[in-house]
Amino acid sequence: MKRFILIIISLLPCCAFAQKGLTIQHLSGNLYTYVTWHENDGEQYPATGMYLVTGKGAVIIDTPWDTTQIRPLNDSILLRHHQPVLMVIATHHHGDRAGGFDVYKRMGIKTYSTQLTYELCEEYKEPKAAYTFRKDTTFNIGGYKFQAFYPGKGHTKDNIVIWFGRDKVLFGGCFVKSLETEEIGYIKEASLADWPASIERVKKAFPDARYVIPGHLGGTNPAALDHTSELAKHAH
Repeated sequence: MKRFILIIISLLPCCAFAQKGLTIQHLSGNLYTYVTWHENDGEQYPATGMYLVTGKGAVIIDTPWDTTQIRPLNDSILLRHHQPVLMVIATHHHGDRAGGFDVYKRMGIKTYSTQLTYELCEEYKEPKAAYTFRKDTTFNIGGYKFQAFYPGKGHTKDNIVIWFGRDKVLFGGCFVKSLETEEIGYIKEASLADWPASIERVKKAFPDARYVIPGHLGGTNPAALDHTSELAKHAH
């Protein structure tokens, strides 16, 4: 049975909606998913990130959308794994992925993105990473290797995915849509015509993925890749 850590923050009396907290779930090996919530079109909507625990410390993939949950997330990692957070990587420039960069920088934690994501954060006056890397980069942290991979345009022109080869886990972020939704979601910056081909590049690069993690809502089924492709093909 999968174990959960739940941290619920107090409700703010000024808010007209219930503010939800932080949920952490073990996925595989030293990999965990976490969910925070943020107001979107007047409703609370979940965003999923991940973290990897190594002998040197933890690596977070995408900052919490609700930045008030950054410290609870860090504290939970330290309490459960006895490791500090070493670094944070964003999979594209939107607030549900990179919005907490400034908070992490104030904590002295290294922040990373692709150079294109950095440039888009600068263009849109969003928090920027302190360090950048090429679109396809392999990291080796505490003896654990993982890969940042640029599949091509999709949800945004800078979206990347993260491949954890040891556990055959693909973190898709907002590039991958959950099987729980029939909506393609926010497409103002999307490249709908390119998205299906970009999905095919991911499938070719990582054909043995056991878990595929979308950026919103739930699920781990690799069928989310084909589902995303079909949503993009039929979006208007």
